[in-house]
Amino acid sequence: MDNLDDVFVPHAYDEQAIDLGEVRLNHVVVGADQNPALLLIPGQTESWWGFERAIELLAPRFQVFAVDLRGQGRSTRTPGRYSLNTLGNDLARFIALAIGRPVVVSGNSSGGVLAAWLSAYAMPGQVRGVHCEDAPFFASETNPRYGHSIRQSAGPIFELMSRHIGDQWSIGDWKGLQAARAKDAHPANRWLSQAVEPQQNLKEYDPEWGRAFLQGSMTANCAHDRMLAQVRTPMLFTHHMRAIDPVSGALIGAISDFQVSKVQELVTAAGQPFELVQAPDAAHSMHATDPERFTAILSRWAEALP
Repeated sequence: MDNLDDVFVPHAYDEQAIDLGEVRLNHVVVGADQNPALLLIPGQTESWWGFERAIELLAPRFQVFAVDLRGQGRSTRTPGRYSLNTLGNDLARFIALAIGRPVVVSGNSSGGVLAAWLSAYAMPGQVRGVHCEDAPFFASETNPRYGHSIRQSAGPIFELMSRHIGDQWSIGDWKGLQAARAKDAHPANRWLSQAVEPQQNLKEYDPEWGRAFLQGSMTANCAHDRMLAQVRTPMLFTHHMRAIDPVSGALIGAISDFQVSKVQELVTAAGQPFELVQAPDAAHSMHATDPERFTAILSRWAEALP
C-alpha cells in the first residue's frame, strides 16, 4: 500500500481509517449520530465511493458508514487472507469499534453475502436487519448446493483478471486482459467494457479476490446454505438483471430465480422475515446507477424494522 498513494483520487466525503488489528479499514461516516446507523458494504471490485450518490440521499435519514473491504480501496491488502470469514470478522469488529450500536446493513454483490454473514455470525445485537442487493448466493461458490456455480457465472471474468492483472496488480497487463476478453467465449466477458485504461475502481482492487473465489478459498468453511439457515435478522433481497445464456447455459447476472427461491426458503425456515423486491430492469449495482430507487427501497424497508 505504500506504493499506491498515486492511485487514489479525492471524493466528496472525508476518508478515515480504523485499526482492526490485521487490517486498517478505510471508511467514511456521513450523517447525524442521532439517526439510525446504516452500514454500506461494496461488492467485488468496488470501493466505498461507489455508494457516493446514494450516501447523499441516505444521510438525512441515517448515519451512514461506508467501508472499503480488505483488498479494496484504501484498506489493507492481505495476500493469502481473503475469505468470507475473515472479511465478516473485520466487519463485526468495525461495528463494535466504529459504530458501537445496532446497525442496518446493506451490501451489494459479495457485500450482500457478507451482510448475510453478519446476520448469521456477528455478535448478538449488532445487526438489526440486512439488505442483500443482488447478492450471488450459491452462484459465487465453487460447489454450491443449489444451481449455477462460480464457474458457470462470473468466474470466467475473474479468471482472466487474475491471470492478466495478477495478485496485487503484480502483472498489470491491461492490454492483454482486453485482448483475452475479446476472444473469450463466455458472454459476460464479451459484454464488459473494453476501456483503454483501467477504470478507477479496478485500480483500487486486488485481483487475488477473484482468484480466491475461483479456487474456493473465499467461501471455505462458509457454505451459503448453512449460513442462510442461521440468519437471525430480517432480510430484504433485491433481485436485479439476470438471464440464462441460451448457447452456453451460463448465468448472466448475479443469481438465478431458482437460487433466490432457495434463499427465501432457508431464511424463512430460520424464522426470519424475508422480503423480495424484483427489479429485473436494474443494473447489478443499483445503488450506483439508480441511487434514488435504491434509497427509496432501502429506506422504506429499514424504517419499518423493529
